[in-house]
Amino acid sequence: MDIGFYHCTRAAPVAVLPKLAVKALRAGHRVLVHIGDPAQADAVDDVLWTFDQDSFLPHGIAGTEHDSEQPLLIADSFEGANAADLAIAMAGRLPGEEAGFRRVLFLFDGNDEDVVTAARQHWKALSDRDGVAIAYWAQGERGWEKRA
Repeated sequence: MDIGFYHCTRAAPVAVLPKLAVKALRAGHRVLVHIGDPAQADAVDDVLWTFDQDSFLPHGIAGTEHDSEQPLLIADSFEGANAADLAIAMAGRLPGEEAGFRRVLFLFDGNDEDVVTAARQHWKALSDRDGVAIAYWAQGERGWEKRA
């Protein structure tokens, strides 16, 4: 499993999500966006509908009979019904290897020290695991910069 840590310092994770989701879908991935609660699901849903008036990002919130048809599913569990191979983790947790994702994008708010501390703990725990490739991306003045 490949895990990318995305340290969001210039924009909130929810504002970063649409561009990453578009790239993932264009690359042929099925995507699960992991959120923490219904309010966050609504916020993510709103952003995905409104981030660009000239584009359409097909998605749905988990809990309907159409979950399996969604190329991008917003869910509070990593056990999405849309056969996603890429997860975007926005609730401070990472999926276990049994979830079957090939790639995970872990978005975290770099302006919240508690969140940064939790991300560091995840990084440390993952750095010792076999079969897990991790990378660290930070928002710079000219876009995302790979730093580790």
